[in-house]
Amino acid sequence: MAQDHHSSEPARPEPPSPHSNVGSPSTATPPPFLPLHTTVVLLVAAFIGVAMGGLMFLADRSVAKAVFTGLTITGACIVGLRKMIG
Repeated sequence: MAQDHHSSEPARPEPPSPHSNVGSPSTATPPPFLPLHTTVVLLVAAFIGVAMGGLMFLADRSVAKAVFTGLTITGACIVGLRKMIG
């Protein structure tokens, strides 16, 4: 049998693209656990809270005051940063 050299079908099939989501569901990438905005806000707020808690500990040498200050500042920063970065 003679091969037709003018056929539109390639001799070797091309492998599927690694970026295509066609196929089994296991190949599809899952959505992120947290959106980027939420992750940035939480990380910046946690950093500021730890820094303020550390400064409070250096000022008063009280662990309770430092923890309370750090948690309070972290909560306030989450609200402020969410609106500011939003």
